[in-house]
Amino acid sequence: MEVNRAEVVAQVSAAFETYERALVDNDIGIMNALFWDTPETVRYGIAEVQLGSDAIRAWRQACEPVPRSRRLLRTVVTTFGADYATISTEFVSDATPLLGRQMQTWARVGTERDSCAGWKIVAAHVSLIPAP
Repeated sequence: MEVNRAEVVAQVSAAFETYERALVDNDIGIMNALFWDTPETVRYGIAEVQLGSDAIRAWRQACEPVPRSRRLLRTVVTTFGADYATISTEFVSDATPLLGRQMQTWARVGTERDSCAGWKIVAAHVSLIPAP
């Protein structure tokens, strides 16, 4: 299995950047579209748990948007073969002195192989810790 093939890193990175823009812009439609639409999808949030895409969509409708001041730090993209990736990042914002951590597992579950299409978040975890 090839790790970090350049074209796969570029594809999943583009999907991640689309998700991050949607997150800061509070574009719920795009955020929902980038999560795998199945009962197996899991999102562990800062103070909540969503099991399944229905629970994730319901939570998104009720949650507060992320601060527009959100900035990413130390993002690491690791791909395995052509269809699986993890993305880990840290984030900060003016809304809290805490350091945020975010991990996402992405899988290509669609049929397109030449773009970010088909890449979906199949699991996610967000947490906050005191800043070092």
